[in-house]
Amino acid sequence: MEISKRGRTVQASPIRKFKPYADAALKAGVKVYFLNIGDPDIPTPKPILDAVRSFNDPILSYGPAQGFLELREAIAAYFGGYGISLTADNVIITNGGSEAILLAFATVADSGDEIIIPEPFYTNYNGYASLADLKVVPLTLQVEDGYRLPPAAEFEAKITPRTRAIVLCSPNNPTGSVYSHDELRRVVEIAVKHDLFLIGDEVYKEFIYDGLKHMSLMEFPEVRDRTIVVDSISKRFSCCGARIGAAITRNEAVYGAMLRFAQARLCPPSIEQKAAIAAYKMGMGYFESVRREYERRRDVLYEGLAAIPGIVVRKPQGAFYMSVRLPIKDAEKFVLFMLNDFRLDNATVMVAPEAGFYATPGKGRDEVRIAYVLKEEDIRRSLVILKAGLEEYKGRAEA
Repeated sequence: MEISKRGRTVQASPIRKFKPYADAALKAGVKVYFLNIGDPDIPTPKPILDAVRSFNDPILSYGPAQGFLELREAIAAYFGGYGISLTADNVIITNGGSEAILLAFATVADSGDEIIIPEPFYTNYNGYASLADLKVVPLTLQVEDGYRLPPAAEFEAKITPRTRAIVLCSPNNPTGSVYSHDELRRVVEIAVKHDLFLIGDEVYKEFIYDGLKHMSLMEFPEVRDRTIVVDSISKRFSCCGARIGAAITRNEAVYGAMLRFAQARLCPPSIEQKAAIAAYKMGMGYFESVRREYERRRDVLYEGLAAIPGIVVRKPQGAFYMSVRLPIKDAEKFVLFMLNDFRLDNATVMVAPEAGFYATPGKGRDEVRIAYVLKEEDIRRSLVILKAGLEEYKGRAEA
């Protein structure tokens, strides 16, 4: 017997596939600084945890497939704070932002259809494209110019009769780039010209630095019916384990299709939705101190990396990741070396190899994604360990 082609070929997560090696290091008493995954150490706000603790319904029953009305109304109001007019009936609550991606892919395209995504991109786009049996058509961006979007002609060169959508993530995971109004306008015009959907992954919209502002694809009226936005509370409120996201669209046909898909999985988790309601009731003021903290961490990490010989990195404008080109040939081997063989004062660092954030074979082999989700002193210590590890690894490789 043979399993499906999807099952045989789906990509293992570059963020998680080395976890067994990290677990072995931890079991041996090694301190591991986890910079491989966007799981913040900033405490989950008390109102969210209080909502979980106070849940006392006598039966934990099914909820609506589209999520609780109160939460959908809260999310619509939250977007209203950014000047984006929505109603609860534009919002479907999902099992994390990841399910919102799957619903969007399954809704806009059929088996064998194509979606264009600038790379490097959030690695799970590859996984969900496999589940939906879609072809990811990558558009490679460059670290040297800060991963800016290219001219329209480069997008249009990727469009075929099977192209159904363009996916944009801003602020970007893994690069931290924030697309400007002009960059977004360029893609909006392409979508209209070629009759394409736009999928906007905007889960890091609160974390933008240097005085920049986030702009949503939903702010462009000409793609009002073409846009699906992916949203999540995971990073926004430091509660990745709650698994509450949202798929947002003003297109009634798209909404109806996503809702039917959502009905097939019954409903999102009830207790976590109650927690999410409490989160949105905290108001927009919560984000400023968190944003400043991430901006400080970004500056510490960037300055430390830029001082290491051979590293190529650009200062990100948002999210809490950096894409980093290392002076080595194979980042996966380097990650294994750090977890299995290298110790500095009985400590090591774990980062994510970035080849899995590309769809183009061979791309990103010398790159890693680093998440600045640890406190400043831990980032500084991680930089010391990373630099020493690179020096030893390069010496061994050359030998």
